[in-house]
Amino acid sequence: MWMPYALEKNSGDKCPTAVHDFEGDQTYSEKPGHQFSLTADFEGLDASSYDGLVIPGGRAPEYLALDENVLKLVKEFMESAKPVASICHGQQILSAAGVLKGKKCTAYPAVKLNVVLAGATWLEPEPINRCFTDGNLVTGAAWPGHPEFVSQFMKLLGLHVTF
Repeated sequence: MWMPYALEKNSGDKCPTAVHDFEGDQTYSEKPGHQFSLTADFEGLDASSYDGLVIPGGRAPEYLALDENVLKLVKEFMESAKPVASICHGQQILSAAGVLKGKKCTAYPAVKLNVVLAGATWLEPEPINRCFTDGNLVTGAAWPGHPEFVSQFMKLLGLHVTF
């Protein structure tokens, strides 16, 4: 999700970022992580201070879905109908937060059971780059969908970018 970060930074806006940090390296990955400093933590975040929320995928949602501060924040965004975009395994966090009931969404296929058991209607991600918007929620299945994912999220935010 580097592009939305870069767009906000280039426009002069502040873009507070928070990521779990188990290793002290500001990343949880087998590969080098992001190239920017973390400026916030989940405990101190308040949804009313933000326009939207992006929940990236990968393996981190398995752990973040256990963090009560993360779940509280997700609930605040969903209850206030602010734009939320979640991709890949990110829907594990939405499921754990109890905010998928009655929603239509997709996710990485291995997360289908989480989505269905949480009360959502599963939308097949075929092709894998397909994304869906249901109200304030954008969902995608995997990285090939990033362009559509970001486009739908920006639309919810009321943003339009031209090059």
